[in-house]
Parts: sequence; structure tokens; C-alpha cells
Amino acid sequence: MSPADHIPVLGREAIEHLAPRERGVYVDATFGGGGYSRAILDVPGTRVVGIDRDRTAIAGGFDLVDRSGGRLTLVEDRFSNLAEVCAAQGVGAVDGVVMDVGVSSMQLDQAGRGFSFRLDGPLDMRMGQAGPTAADVVAKASESDLADIIYLFGEERHSRKVARAIVMARQEAPITTTRALADLVGRVVRSKPGDIHPATRTFQGLRIFVNEELEELETALAAAERVLRPGGRLVVVSFHSLEDRIVKNFLSERAKTGGGSRHLPEVAQLPPSFRLLTRRPVVAGEAEIAHNPRARSAKLRAAERTAAAAHAEGESSSWPRLSDVMRGG
Repeated sequence: MSPADHIPVLGREAIEHLAPRERGVYVDATFGGGGYSRAILDVPGTRVVGIDRDRTAIAGGFDLVDRSGGRLTLVEDRFSNLAEVCAAQGVGAVDGVVMDVGVSSMQLDQAGRGFSFRLDGPLDMRMGQAGPTAADVVAKASESDLADIIYLFGEERHSRKVARAIVMARQEAPITTTRALADLVGRVVRSKPGDIHPATRTFQGLRIFVNEELEELETALAAAERVLRPGGRLVVVSFHSLEDRIVKNFLSERAKTGGGSRHLPEVAQLPPSFRLLTRRPVVAGEAEIAHNPRARSAKLRAAERTAAAAHAEGESSSWPRLSDVMRGG
């Protein structure tokens, strides 16, 4: 399967909720293998701005650009910059934004990208071309920072033991490959038959941290709110609880109406900027999970933009920051 023929998890459900219409303008904020873009372009007259920070994904989409007859534009950038990308393309408002958050199966399957402990390769994990690698973080972060990263982003309850083992091991030799890190974690985190691989959560934590994925998601959601026209739709597919919680809280807050109670006065509140289309997340069916086990953790949430003004962005969450950790701050 070529990248442009890739079928994303919950792809059919995502397009149903996006509901692309003729001559509409859409943002595929995480282009990846081009599955969403291809489905949108099947609707006559649609235009798509596709964004991906992964240069390989952009290059893999050139054939789809040619086949689109000028209706698909690909931009190498972070999806948090989608509002600036749209402005640079002369797009003032859009009819829909779709996001598939997190690492792609194509990235996981490339040993040289360093995302997976199943394949031995350099401990990289970067979705883009710039910035510190996972090996850089493992080499430089303090023991307490490593423990926080692995606990907060990987939800690994043995994070302190893993961090201590990393610090001790790197004093003997640099940890530069996925296998070296996976073997190290495997000696610290014990697992029973049928459990996930002991290194799963540590790898997840480092990947999210290296790519600043949660900060990116928060910023991208606010950017989508600004560029969507009234009636435009936002569809987000996420793959773990941290991402889904951010999406759920964002949409719930933006869709909130009224305030107060019988016992308290009405609380002044901004008009809702979204109307929820999914009260509960949409999840994959048994057939899709059987075909693609990664779909088991996928959750889709969608909402429709109202005519109300975009809300002001809230304060950023207080997670460890990549720049702070790498400079020892």
C-alpha cells in the first residue's frame, strides 16, 4: 500500500462527521498517509490544505497532489501552526479541520525513525527533522526530569525505577538505540504473559515529550477554532487517554452553555463556540480492530463551529518543557 492509499483508523467515521461538501475548503492537519485528504478530494470541487511536520509524509503525498488537479496543497509544518499555514495559502476560513493525533503506523514501521522497540534503530523518535532526539533527552535529562517525563507522558508507575536505571546505565555507555533502551527498561519493569511490552510506556513518554505532542495539540485545537467558519466541523482522532482528555475538555468547555444553579447566581460566560456532535467518543468496531489492533485505543470526537467568537486561549498546562529540560532548567 502506498502512502496515498493509506486508510486511517476510524477513517470512515471521521469523514462522516466532517461531512465535506462541494467546493468546501478543508485542513488535513496531520496528513500522514493522505487517507483523509483523498476522501475529502473525492467530493467535487473541494480544496485541501494538508500539513505534516514529517518530510517523508509530505514527499509521499506528491502523487496525490498531482492527481488532485491543484486542489491539494501540502505544507511541511507543525499542525499547531495551522492558522498561519492557512493564511499563507490565502485561506481565510475553512469548512472543516481533521486531525489524527500521535505517531503513525508508517513511522512506527521504519526502524531508522526510532519510534518502536520492536525494531532496532537509532533512538530518535522525532516526527520532524529538527530538535533534540530521544537519545539526547536520555543522555542529558536529570533523573527527576526523566521520572516526570516517563510518569506524566507515559503513565508508567515504575518511572522512578526506570529513570534511575537510565542514569546509572548512561554513566557506563551512551544509550543510543531503541534496543538498548528497551532491554534496559525490560530489566526494571517486569511483565506477565499477555501484558504489553515493559518498554511501551517509557517509549510513549519519551516520544510525546520529544515531539511536544500535548502542547501541539492544545495549540492546534485553539487554532482550528479560529479558522473554522460557522457551521465548519472539527474532527479529532486520538490514541491515548492524555490526548483524548485534552480534546474532551477543550470541546466541553467551548460547548458549555449557561451557568449557575437554583442556589447560585448565573455565572457570566462566553457564548459557546462549538456544538458537540459526539457526546461520547466514537470507537472502532470489532472488524476494524481485528484488521488493525492499533484501532483498539482510538477515540473520535467531533464538534461544529457556531457563529460565536473564538474564546481566548487558556493557560498552558504545567508539563515538563523540552527546552527547559535540555538546558538543565
